[in-house]
Amino acid sequence: MILTPLLCLTIASLAPSAYSQDIVYDIAHNATNIVGTWSSGSKQVLTGPGFANPANQSFAYPKTTGISYSFSGDGFYEIARYRFNGNGSEPTCITGVINWVHGTYALNGNGSMTLTPLGDGYQQIQDPCAAVSNFLEDYNQTEYYTQWRIFQDPVTGYKLHLFQFDGAPLAPQFQISTTPNMLPTTLLRNVPSATPTGNGVKTPTRRSLLQKKSNDAPASQLAVAIGATIGMVTLSISALLL
Repeated sequence: MILTPLLCLTIASLAPSAYSQDIVYDIAHNATNIVGTWSSGSKQVLTGPGFANPANQSFAYPKTTGISYSFSGDGFYEIARYRFNGNGSEPTCITGVINWVHGTYALNGNGSMTLTPLGDGYQQIQDPCAAVSNFLEDYNQTEYYTQWRIFQDPVTGYKLHLFQFDGAPLAPQFQISTTPNMLPTTLLRNVPSATPTGNGVKTPTRRSLLQKKSNDAPASQLAVAIGATIGMVTLSISALLL
């Protein structure tokens, strides 16, 4: 499901009343403090200056996909995400998304978490089957997580589990550092005014990367990654047919 900013804000506003029992932050729920930097999978995706440069809306592409969340002790967060979204009906229409956002977070009494962006987040999307195949857009959605848990694995150490607004789990994230690796917690770029729609919701500003030569390199990097993924899917389908 694709969430609109209005739906995200509505869910976030209703969230505190969704559960009647306040959570107890004990060892079963929270084996260690959430403050620090966390990363999924191969830990190649990390928040901080090595991932995004908001001043020119560029990215340094990780070697593999993944997510990374950082939380500071004074209530700020940062997220780095790099992923491919499959299309069951059109296997070659794989969408690549690389995303950066930061803002403030609140750990709610019912065990949920609300993330409120500062307003300068952005993402790059490449969809080979869309009319505009490669573009940048603002990303500033309030995000709500119904639960968060930190467990201690005897082999890999502490792992952060986040559950989205609908209860769907994100990939577990491993603790990278107890000190958050984050960009400055202030607005890091000038954000143009969004265009209001008929229902009062502001739509994000988009611009095609194909129209800006300065972004040709980032565009091609994401295109190569998607091309390689599509190639693997095609080979898998061919193997099944043989």
